[in-house]
Amino acid sequence: MALMKLKTDVVHVTHHETPIIVPSRLVVTIHDCVHILFPPENASRFHNYRQYMQTKRVVNRAAQVIAVSNSTRDDIVNIFRVDPSKVTVIHNALDNRFRQSEEEDAAQVLERYQLKDPFILYSGRIRPHKNVDRLIEAFAVLKSELGDSGPLGNLKLIIIGDELSQHQYLRLTVVRSGVQQDVRFFGFVPYPILKVFYQSAALFAFPSLYEGFGLPPLEAMACGTPVVCSNVSSLPEVVGDAAILVNPENVFDIARGITDMLLDEELRARMIRRGREQAARFSWSWTARQVLEIYQDVIAQS
Repeated sequence: MALMKLKTDVVHVTHHETPIIVPSRLVVTIHDCVHILFPPENASRFHNYRQYMQTKRVVNRAAQVIAVSNSTRDDIVNIFRVDPSKVTVIHNALDNRFRQSEEEDAAQVLERYQLKDPFILYSGRIRPHKNVDRLIEAFAVLKSELGDSGPLGNLKLIIIGDELSQHQYLRLTVVRSGVQQDVRFFGFVPYPILKVFYQSAALFAFPSLYEGFGLPPLEAMACGTPVVCSNVSSLPEVVGDAAILVNPENVFDIARGITDMLLDEELRARMIRRGREQAARFSWSWTARQVLEIYQDVIAQS
């Protein structure tokens, strides 16, 4: 969890840990409650309780709380027993670089990363709640169903996030699932390269168990890539009817959603069209105007 005090007495809450400063009059933006619902695996009970109490103290003292989704708003109300009228939902939006025309030569990028075969893409942090291990298992199920022949016989799974060396349980999942030759991990890649990955993927898969908002599916949609994602947390709210929603706790349902998106060309075309429309609904200029109104209201009440 991290709280950042600005000159306007605004505090942003995320799950990175830094010292907390609580001004007497403040606006709090809460991006998610992952530090409460999915605490770090190696954290002590005391650490988790302290995180909870620190966040509760800030939220209770706030003049107004901004949540980035209705799902996060519900979490705040339910976990910290906050008056619902005190919490306003203002959605996040896309980095405009994902909306701009292509900056990198896609063929050169794919050649540099030695990507010649069709691939499914995951991009995001790698934490247990991101559910990447089930995505790997679902991919193994999919590969067994598709077989080695046909245009998808050489299908790969590309995972962009932390280095695999930091997550040995994923390496074991890959080996246990028998897909060592078909799953590749990359660490951080810059925005222009990530955009090429999005644009070149057969689909984007995001089976996360929890998201405060969930930007990666929207990034993929803005790049014209069909999306398969979880039916939990904020994701249905963010993607609307522009993605296939699956049960993230069911490996076979994840595999079913991916299979449908890969093989049904009419469905793919419909989801790509809806995805671009859905991504266009989120604007930082609109978000900024809404945040400004909150600040003005709090100042006026002061």
